[in-house]
Amino acid sequence: MQEKEELEKELPQEDLTGKVIGAAIEVHKRLGPGFLEYIYERALVIELIKRGISLAEQHEIHISYDGVEIGKHRLDLFVADYLVVELKTVRAVDEAHIATVKSYLRAVGQEVGLLLNFSKPILDIRRVYLN
Repeated sequence: MQEKEELEKELPQEDLTGKVIGAAIEVHKRLGPGFLEYIYERALVIELIKRGISLAEQHEIHISYDGVEIGKHRLDLFVADYLVVELKTVRAVDEAHIATVKSYLRAVGQEVGLLLNFSKPILDIRRVYLN
């Protein structure tokens, strides 16, 4: 019974990540690789809005240490107030990129993020889980 409850709790996140991935695939299919990151970000924002998905672009978050704000950072996209979406245009995604997304997840108190690398002939999609 507990497994079913946990699965039901995860389904909305999986559904949302699936929708964002679908939008990102459409953007990549139409633009192809080779542009700067902000081009893909702008196109993905347009595609997500067309699909009725709420988001914040360049969403500012506050970083704290021992309860003291030590700085601010901007997420590429923060979708539906819980999905961190990080866009890259790099030769290869590495552990540092994944660790960065995990840091963003900790900062916003969420569990799921997407790391999308648009520089490949086929969109490189990584679901990133905090735990």
